[in-house]
Amino acid sequence: MPDENRLKLWAQIKHFSFGEFDSPDEKGSGIEMNIEFIKLLDELREKCGFSLFINSGYRTKAHNNKVAVVENSAHTLGLAADVACADSVERDAILKHSFELGIRRRGIGETFVHLDMDFSKPQNVCWLYSKGSKG
Repeated sequence: MPDENRLKLWAQIKHFSFGEFDSPDEKGSGIEMNIEFIKLLDELREKCGFSLFINSGYRTKAHNNKVAVVENSAHTLGLAADVACADSVERDAILKHSFELGIRRRGIGETFVHLDMDFSKPQNVCWLYSKGSKG
């Protein structure tokens, strides 16, 4: 059962539930997402004016080891999310508004944008994922 304080914080989030951020191998693990990062994603949704779908949020270390090239992924800290984008218009809005909100680590995939707030890593960076990559 999630911590009551975390549940209260999540109750303030308008556009997301923590289940949307679950690691595929651990139901309910999305509650581990950094709430300040989630608040930014909530505000991003408002600015974009369209729904944001999360392809990948929190990852357990075991799941991250299966899917990621990066060992110390910000996903394992609850500081990253891969947001689906249907086209270049959505991609542009996500990139523009995330930068306005102070998100300074962004990766661009064919069908998603990776956003993260891991301040232990280089800031003001934007990278490309290879074709077919899942983040």
